[in-house]
Amino acid sequence: MADITWEEPYCGEGNSCFRLGTDADGNGYIAVAGQEERYLTDSVEALRTLIVDIKAGKADHLL
Repeated sequence: MADITWEEPYCGEGNSCFRLGTDADGNGYIAVAGQEERYLTDSVEALRTLIVDIKAGKADHLL
């Protein structure tokens, strides 16, 4: 498993919390808070775009 540095959880309304992480190779990770061993990975830029869109309300149904 990659050595992932996780950020503090981001929580939307209700119980929708997720965490973002990065590794030394520049990969980005996203996981439901408390379940970091089950994550999705992509480029940091792709995950940043996803999170910005979620925070802007474009995909709030994902939370």
